[in-house]
Amino acid sequence: MPKPRYAQVSLEATPYYHCVSRCVRRAFLCGLDPNTGEDYEYRRKLIEDKILELSDIFALDICAYSVMSNHYHLVLHVNKDKALNWSFDEVITRWHKLYKGSFISQAYLKNESLHQSQMKLLKETVSTWRKRLMDISQFMWVLNEAIARGANKADNCTGRFWEGRFKSQALLDEASVLTCMAYVDLNPIRAVMAETPETSHYTSIKQRVGQLKAKHKKQHPASKLFKFVGNARVNMPQGLSFKLNDYIKLVDETGRIMRADKRGFINNNTPPILQRLNIEPENWLYLTKNFESKLKGLVGSVTKLKQACIKLGYERTPCLSSCKNYFT
Repeated sequence: MPKPRYAQVSLEATPYYHCVSRCVRRAFLCGLDPNTGEDYEYRRKLIEDKILELSDIFALDICAYSVMSNHYHLVLHVNKDKALNWSFDEVITRWHKLYKGSFISQAYLKNESLHQSQMKLLKETVSTWRKRLMDISQFMWVLNEAIARGANKADNCTGRFWEGRFKSQALLDEASVLTCMAYVDLNPIRAVMAETPETSHYTSIKQRVGQLKAKHKKQHPASKLFKFVGNARVNMPQGLSFKLNDYIKLVDETGRIMRADKRGFINNNTPPILQRLNIEPENWLYLTKNFESKLKGLVGSVTKLKQACIKLGYERTPCLSSCKNYFT
């Protein structure tokens, strides 16, 4: 029996999570359906836009994403500090971008006078909304509902569109976060949907490459992705503790290694970031092809895995042997 979400998500253990949603049966999310000949490619842009739009509303940062033919991947960072720093009014405004809110919240934003009991109720409601705006399940529910409604309307049908609840993996340390991000960014290349990272449409890696190009041209375009802020240091800003050019190089080299004519061989230019994270090149290559199938639920070093299990109240330590093998 699958564990409930509250037993899988613990912000004390990690703020990073890998989420996957897949279509039910043979339903097609995007791309050309070979069985019917219908082309759903236009949906990929709509889904990408929706993901980035919701990241502006929720206190969830997008580390990586890829929109495939019948599923999509997300690597999310729960930004608890950001949510807690929102003002009372800002929480209401953000929630109203998703829902109508309540009669009281609408009246409050119109500066209408409220009774003391109404203000008390509104404060309790806003506290609940604040929690939901940094909740992964709420984010995925809003995203998947929008996709399902749009797809069913376009297909002129009703019924279940998704397999069920989304799949979630907790990423417990820097090594697991980096490995999972690369796994997500390389999905289109493994599926022969693209030849290079920069031509992988509707992925975070394409946006990252665009950022790097703009940086070299001394431009500073706005990005809705979680930032790379470089190596750990004093007064570290919030973001991914890697360098953007290191990550792009790492993904590019991994994609080259994964070609059929180079399978099993490690390029001499393997980026030093793997050494800094204590990941064996052979394990890196294997996991960026099999991250979902070999690692379930909690992912990270053995130490981080055991700490997370204690915080989550697990009686056993799941995925212990795999984490021991791949994250030394």
